[in-house]
Amino acid sequence: MASSFLSTDSGVSWTWVGTPLQGSDVNALVISGRISLPDWGGVFRTTDNGTSWTSASTGFTWVYSLAVSGTNLYAGTTDGVFRSTDDGASWTAARTGLTSAYVYSLGVSGTNLFAGTAGGVFLSTNDGTSWTAASIGLTDTHVYALGVSGTNLFAGTAEGVFLSTNSGLNWTWANAGLAHTDVLSLTISGKALFAGTSDTFVGSVFLSTDNGTNWTPFTAGLPSTDIWSLAASGTSVFAATGSGVFRSTDNGTSWTAASAV
Repeated sequence: MASSFLSTDSGVSWTWVGTPLQGSDVNALVISGRISLPDWGGVFRTTDNGTSWTSASTGFTWVYSLAVSGTNLYAGTTDGVFRSTDDGASWTAARTGLTSAYVYSLGVSGTNLFAGTAGGVFLSTNDGTSWTAASIGLTDTHVYALGVSGTNLFAGTAEGVFLSTNSGLNWTWANAGLAHTDVLSLTISGKALFAGTSDTFVGSVFLSTDNGTNWTPFTAGLPSTDIWSLAASGTSVFAATGSGVFRSTDNGTSWTAASAV
């Protein structure tokens, strides 16, 4: 069973909060007034910084990702995309046009909503009511991560990172220097793009400051394990790994453990 922990000092220390969540893994976090997270038991919601959690999903259980667009909350699941307009109290299917049921990642750019699936990237311009394929140029259609920076959209796949500058209409390879091409996670901090990778359970974090044209590996202080999730907060970047959470305050040059409980 997965538990939730809270840090109020940028990951220096963590406190166990609330009862353990159902399921085995927590895959992501999203904040929309309240904090919500997905795990293998569905979506759970807290309104008191994690002291207590309540179930906020009906109609699905296996959740890979969450995203917020305006007043809408979206869940990427093993059965397509679901949308909630009431903070998870109720959900409706929003998957018309999706040809793959597995939605690994979600991204928002203005009024555009993107879904990274086992069958490529899909675009919705009407709050998920309908979807169209947006994968021309992707040589790997398993899209595990999405990142948005202005007009640039990045997709993390098993063949590396791809870049689209036209809302997913076309994609180009953006992998120079990316030694580990199995990209599990992406995050953006200012002009810095970070990619978390896996290479037979030996992961690394890579940094690009030129929209993926070039990448530099940064592993100092990181364990040799997959980088499952990345998140940026202020001047800090966090990496969730199989050996805990690690934090960098120097754009990935060095990392320190940030999961003391």
